[in-house]
Amino acid sequence: MSLRRAKISIVGAGNVGATCAHWCAAAELGDVVLLDIPQTEDMPRGKALDLMQASPIMGFDSNVIGTNSYDDVAGSDVIVVTAGIPRKPGMSRDDLLNTNARIVTAVGTEIKNCAPDAIVIVVSNPLDAMVQQMWKVTGFPPERVCGQAGVLDTARYRTFLAMELGVSVEDISALLMGGHGDTMVPIPSCTSVGGIPITQLISSERLEEIVDRTRKGGAEIVQLLKTGSAYYAPAAACAQMVEAIVRDKKRVIPAAAYCDSQYNVGGYYVGVPVVMGSGGIEKVIELDLTEKEQGDFRRSVEAVKSLVATMDGLLSS
Repeated sequence: MSLRRAKISIVGAGNVGATCAHWCAAAELGDVVLLDIPQTEDMPRGKALDLMQASPIMGFDSNVIGTNSYDDVAGSDVIVVTAGIPRKPGMSRDDLLNTNARIVTAVGTEIKNCAPDAIVIVVSNPLDAMVQQMWKVTGFPPERVCGQAGVLDTARYRTFLAMELGVSVEDISALLMGGHGDTMVPIPSCTSVGGIPITQLISSERLEEIVDRTRKGGAEIVQLLKTGSAYYAPAAACAQMVEAIVRDKKRVIPAAAYCDSQYNVGGYYVGVPVVMGSGGIEKVIELDLTEKEQGDFRRSVEAVKSLVATMDGLLSS
């Protein structure tokens, strides 16, 4: 019997992509290919070699290569797409729509040709529109195309709740749904601390303030960094999704998944709780939402639909 490591390719060797490669290699999730456009010349090779030279120190055996050619992506099991321009101070995720939609279209075309059996995790912003475009371009089954946002948004939410309560982040279980941005929807009924409902520990007013900070979590870091956007947490969130796939962990996590009849979304990618394993999005979990949660989720879905319509208009012009 011949066994091999999983092959994980990361398209985009910037901060998020390179840090995702770091997390994946260090956790020995598989061998890693770090790809960037030809204009970056030897940069991905340099980052890959640097990471490989860390392996004797940190004790991991994953192979990492850097490349400018999609030939090296062929046969990938999982592909993480971080390609696109990052946000700058004053920019919203939607400002990135036109440029990144064209980049994702080009990347999706390459993936379709070189790795037709891969599971694709999209990270590029604005996330919900980009994952919709990736699915459209590749023509892959919807369960093999998904978006990373919910893991990151929920991690930010859990971090802020832990800071507020002075407890371990490990004891906080939380869920955010909807689009990745200002319309994301907290689900208080699915938020607890060591099994204690969050509503027994934090007032509704303070909880809403924490949710608002979570919605603006990416922008807060952009303002602080001034020359870039967040990458440690987004990359870690990607690595968690990669792990769920290559180790078939059946993780229950929030992700941007294709929903048609589910939640009556009608054929769009939006953040929902899913079961993630070797098949990609193996199940969308449908919750019994409260009336307020349903209303907030519906508004978030409508915002995603509007964003996709704008993108389609830009791409057809």
